Amino acid sequence: MPELPEMEHYRIELSKQLLDKEITDVQINREKSLNISADLFKERVVGRKIIFVERRAKHLLFHLDNGRRLLLHLMLGGLIYLGAKDDRPNRNTQIEIEFGPELVLYLIGLRLGYLHEMSAREAEETLSHLGPEPFGRKMNPELFKKLLRKRRGSLKTVLVNQEVISGIGNCYADEIAFAAGLRPTVKVQSLGDEDLERLYEAMRDTLSEMTEAGGYMELPLTQGDTVTGGANDRLKVYDRGGEPCPRCGDSIVKEELNGRKVFYSPGCQDGR
Repeated sequence: MPELPEMEHYRIELSKQLLDKEITDVQINREKSLNISADLFKERVVGRKIIFVERRAKHLLFHLDNGRRLLLHLMLGGLIYLGAKDDRPNRNTQIEIEFGPELVLYLIGLRLGYLHEMSAREAEETLSHLGPEPFGRKMNPELFKKLLRKRRGSLKTVLVNQEVISGIGNCYADEIAFAAGLRPTVKVQSLGDEDLERLYEAMRDTLSEMTEAGGYMELPLTQGDTVTGGANDRLKVYDRGGEPCPRCGDSIVKEELNGRKVFYSPGCQDGR
């Protein structure tokens, strides 16, 4: 599932391409991906312009020029492609938003994901359960420590809880734990101030690096795009079970924790 770095990369790149361009047509191939009928969606969206692209956690919010929002959540397997009508990706698309024949936003793999049309207030209410952003104005080491001290259980379970801190998922929880020298299986209540401060810096550094690298998405965003997916080569432990640890050389372990895969290096990550 796309996490903060992937969605922030998408936000940055889509902002360069889509702002102030009129939506000329919409093709709906899976009506279940919407919260209203395809006809009503098309009626409300065609002729509008996107004036701002916002990211909140793992969601994108497209601000329309009439004050309404398109809320996108890719969920598991969702992808975005941006190209011309004659540059259609060889994938099943659930929604296609046209900005003229030379620019089409293709939403792919929305089996669980969705694109909902709603008011600004409805969007705010939909996302009101989310915790603070890792790079939000209110986020600092003290708030981070306060948020984690309220929780019990494994570090990974806490990091992926969107009500604690938003935007972190399976992949980057393991990468953050690795950068901090802590196993994702360690109990968060066993961590002291120094551990949490180190974890805070690891979170910021890891998410920044992976965003700049283009996230780990498998499909380029546009034709000729060499940036999207660049984080794949920078992952240290996630999906690297059995490979040597790049820091200590020990074999990376793959385990299951509460139904989630976890990856860590037993040689250099503290398990308490």
